[in-house]
Amino acid sequence: MDHRHAAFPVGPLSATRSRRGISPETLIALLSLYGALVFNGPFWTATLRGRSWTDPGTLAFAAAMLVMLVSLHIVLLGVLAIGRASRPVLVMVVACTAVASHFMRQYQVYLDPGMLANVLNSDVPEALELFTSGALGSMILYCAVPIALISLVKIRQRLLWRAVTIRLVVLLAAITATVGSILLVFQDFSSLMRNQREIRYLITPANYIYSITKLSVGSAGKSPSSKFVVGADAQQRRPLVERKPKLLVLVVGETVRAENVSLNGYRRQTTPKLSKLDVLSFSDVTACGTSTEVSLPCMFSAIGRRDYDESRIRSSESLLHVLDRAKVNVLWKDNQSGCKGVCSGLTQVRTDAAAGGPLCSESRCYDEILLDDIDRLIEQNVGDRVIVLHMLGNHGPAYYKRYPSDFRRFTPTCDTQELRSCTEASIVNTYDNAVLYTDHFLAAVVEHLKKASNTYDTAMLYVSDHGESLGEKGLYLHGAPWMIAPSEQTQVPMILWLSPQLAKDTAIDLGCMAHQTSKPWAHDNLFHSVIGLFEIDTQAYEATLDITAACKPK
Repeated sequence: MDHRHAAFPVGPLSATRSRRGISPETLIALLSLYGALVFNGPFWTATLRGRSWTDPGTLAFAAAMLVMLVSLHIVLLGVLAIGRASRPVLVMVVACTAVASHFMRQYQVYLDPGMLANVLNSDVPEALELFTSGALGSMILYCAVPIALISLVKIRQRLLWRAVTIRLVVLLAAITATVGSILLVFQDFSSLMRNQREIRYLITPANYIYSITKLSVGSAGKSPSSKFVVGADAQQRRPLVERKPKLLVLVVGETVRAENVSLNGYRRQTTPKLSKLDVLSFSDVTACGTSTEVSLPCMFSAIGRRDYDESRIRSSESLLHVLDRAKVNVLWKDNQSGCKGVCSGLTQVRTDAAAGGPLCSESRCYDEILLDDIDRLIEQNVGDRVIVLHMLGNHGPAYYKRYPSDFRRFTPTCDTQELRSCTEASIVNTYDNAVLYTDHFLAAVVEHLKKASNTYDTAMLYVSDHGESLGEKGLYLHGAPWMIAPSEQTQVPMILWLSPQLAKDTAIDLGCMAHQTSKPWAHDNLFHSVIGLFEIDTQAYEATLDITAACKPK
């Protein structure tokens, strides 16, 4: 073969040049134009919101943004689509962009690194719930034309040196056009980016290509097995021989927002069983993040949102490691997508939908599966214990799959994952039914703890990882960038039940605690409150962040 001639960047190697067909740069430009017009609907909506088409400035701004989008993606595709792999690479980019565009339009989400991390770390059943027949049909419709173009068009071949030269010239021209188009409307553009920085995560495929790159670079060289030690000095203040052992069931909720919990004043009775128990419901609690991937490591860390540093959080030991060091037996039981590293090296149990039974179907189990052997687990070891139950909770969009039929109290319901095909009222009904099931679950946890009160001083603490949008402001699901996230996604329920004996033994004034429920709290308080509940001495503990500290003797 004559290596002086090469198919660059698309097509089989050939020993002769061919002037037939279109140039690879033309194909890239056509795909970039199609993407700018078809795949970037959310970007156009956000960018042109509030502008009048009767204003000549709007047309100029839109034209500049179109040039910017097309040129930017010519650069991206021009770098990615090189050599024999060009056709499959372009097909893959178009297919991924169709998927990204569909979910951005359907749920009004932003594909920033946090959202992409959440997507990539979802378990398979969770991910498959998003791919309905309607979603697949929409994706195929949007990517059929560009994929057909990539597959069927004949690509002109060039000598290697000529192909490289032309590609570099085109990339330079595209970079110049990108910068130039921004400079032409710089005042408008800079104001937009300054006030709505999140809009950049609506530019697709640039958004997910950037996010994937950032996640890859961020994870390079990290060793999950070696974590920074937290609370190396942790030890129990009183030995077991002087007191009863403590048992805390720490329930991590999923996607439950505070405003739909009737204990917090919601118009509907969604927590009838808990309302009959002596529970403390904290009505003003802010989550660490708007996704499980962010919130779970953050809420179990000593760092929290107040001093947020994702790298530091993920590379440090969690609350559970500090408890384990203080000789508190820790068990993580999961009905979701794992503990995101907060229970690494500790005992973990995952529910198994394949085992079948009345509580499991379609690769998922109702949350009561977490209580199947709870009494046996409690009786296994007599000593200080924490059992973490990680619920599936209200994980969307398939809210109707989160509760048994007996809990279908609020009707009509939205019995599909295609939320936009349902009325907002039916979505809320379905969501509230799932909250009702969580109420049933938590009340059952308390009953199990009451049975164990002869052996343990018992407590239950429930807190959701983040909230959920149910169509308000056109938003669905969760994962919005923190700076612009609505309260529906950031305000979460936190519910505490303390047995009278535990309250007495730890000198917690329950009357005082009732006055703490309306104060502003956050996920940041979890670490220090649990440490305080177990009366563990460590320099990592901050009393000002312990929700019980103000109700104990000074």
